[in-house]
Amino acid sequence: MSTAISFPRLECWNDMTKMATIVAEVDKKRILCRISLKILRLKFGVSEEEPMKFVAMHRTSIQEAARKLIEAEAYETDGSILVEGSDL
Repeated sequence: MSTAISFPRLECWNDMTKMATIVAEVDKKRILCRISLKILRLKFGVSEEEPMKFVAMHRTSIQEAARKLIEAEAYETDGSILVEGSDL
């Protein structure tokens, strides 16, 4: 059975953890999908000054990686998804 996964335009940057978060909606529940500055730099050449600009530019790739992780039920202990370099 296929689960409907959507990605509303909800995103944020955590300057303390250096992580970008985008939101996925699965069966009307929100799943936080995180990707670190380190991975954003390695994969997309992100600058530390404007990381969310690059997240927006590469949104499709990040969402597709998050979608695959959600479908594989690769959740972290807190229920979030962590996108790693190997996922992109």
